[in-house]
Amino acid sequence: MGRRDLRAAASAALPVMLGYLTIGIPCGVMEAEAGVSPLWAFVVSATFYSGAGQFMMSSLALAGTPVAAMVASVSLLSARQTLYAAALAPHVSSAPRPLAALFAATVTDESFGVNLERFVSDDAWTPARATLVNLLSMLSWAAANALGAAVGPALAIPTAVMSFAMTSIFVCLLVGQRWAARTAAAALVAAAAVVALKLLGAGPLSVFFGAIAGVAAGLVADARARGRVVR
Repeated sequence: MGRRDLRAAASAALPVMLGYLTIGIPCGVMEAEAGVSPLWAFVVSATFYSGAGQFMMSSLALAGTPVAAMVASVSLLSARQTLYAAALAPHVSSAPRPLAALFAATVTDESFGVNLERFVSDDAWTPARATLVNLLSMLSWAAANALGAAVGPALAIPTAVMSFAMTSIFVCLLVGQRWAARTAAAALVAAAAVVALKLLGAGPLSVFFGAIAGVAAGLVADARARGRVVR
């Protein structure tokens, strides 16, 4: 990894890093309310590294939820990560195993979107640059969590603002995509599925199954487009 790789990765990761700063501080505030110190907020964020999972853990801990129930809930919420491995595996198959393992361990929703788009559209994008995107994003998230835990209850940020900040990152990543039939199909089907499942009371499973539905719709749309090209 050289300076050129670092510059390219930093440029790609900057929107995610800024978004993580916005979301990570309120997440750290919630962790402080649950009794987590700034140091441990940084350590947890740099190892567990799941924004939605950390918000859920803090909320469940403050509500006095049993540990077994917390583990089960967060595991279900994070199950969507298995989808990322299947989508990214072909792009890092040539990377050394230590680098591929580090890359896989540091992928999140947002860095997945950035890296997948770069792998598809940029021939110069490498597993090393993708891993740097992950690590830069992770460090910004961990630092923001530590800062939030340090300032603690002094920052009274409404939950609605936190939720919108998290959603806004996904909106920005979606708008920045190169739109094609598969992109539109995946986005529309995933959104509709999540809303429908939420209304049906599926809870945390809504995101997981909604993501599966979106991926399936995108694959079908892409297969049809490829079939037309072949014919």
